[in-house]
Amino acid sequence: MSTPNWDDTRIFLAIARTGAVSIAARELGLGVATVSRRIARLEAALDLPLFSRHQTGYRLTHEGEMLLPKAVALEDTMRGLLVEAQDSTGAVGQVRVATAENLANPIIIPALCALLRRHPALSVDVITDVATVNLDHREADIAIRMVRPDRGNVTIRRVGTLGMGLYASAGYLEERPYVAKGDTRSNRYIGWSEKQAHISAAQWIAQTLKGDMAAISTTTLSAQLSAAMSGLGLAVLPHFLALEAGLVVVKAELGINQPIWFAMHSDLTGSHRVRIVADHLLAIMTENADRLSGKAFS
Repeated sequence: MSTPNWDDTRIFLAIARTGAVSIAARELGLGVATVSRRIARLEAALDLPLFSRHQTGYRLTHEGEMLLPKAVALEDTMRGLLVEAQDSTGAVGQVRVATAENLANPIIIPALCALLRRHPALSVDVITDVATVNLDHREADIAIRMVRPDRGNVTIRRVGTLGMGLYASAGYLEERPYVAKGDTRSNRYIGWSEKQAHISAAQWIAQTLKGDMAAISTTTLSAQLSAAMSGLGLAVLPHFLALEAGLVVVKAELGINQPIWFAMHSDLTGSHRVRIVADHLLAIMTENADRLSGKAFS
């Protein structure tokens, strides 16, 4: 076994996360031939087959699966070293972060205190509009959303899963003991307004109601949570928000868990202030992965 080039672990992780050399190359800003050559170099250095090649893409071998956690740990260590090195020079200016309300309020905003304490000349603009921002038009520098960007010169990676379930207040369930046994007759549901009809939670409720009216419809997640806590009906909510609010799970698996994507414009990867914010947010998402998926409560 020869000494590996540790930068090739970036290639390994990109292919493992995307399942395709072409997509990994695009996200890394490299050519397909370069990516193929470097993963072959890493396999030769380790004397291990990391991927099996199929018509549908690349799949991790058993050896690749075993090495994946160590590669992620190496990536996190390198990111931490870079953050500490950059901290000494500080960051100046504004960074715009577009994200969803259910990530901004409980996860991202509270975590900004430590970042801004280290970089007092840094300003973070948190954008929580429902509309998807265009990173190519520089409407934001960084996006953390449940919708994967499908165009533009952006660097993308999946950073977690948002687990969803059906929830109600304890008071609502006390009045309807049959609900806990799986009988959903005569239930009231908390729906979404027409403008939000495209989101997965709204579609699940609409399919369940089959044309019937929701007891109440709202336009924000905070209103959904408030309605459920008030006993107005059953609501589809992220596990972590519902359980931390004291709601009771009625159905834990709805088949609508959502991937969480981190994206930033590729031209900004060299920006000192954007990189510092990006690394901080990536660390926060990693720390909260189990909480967001619902595993922390199982």
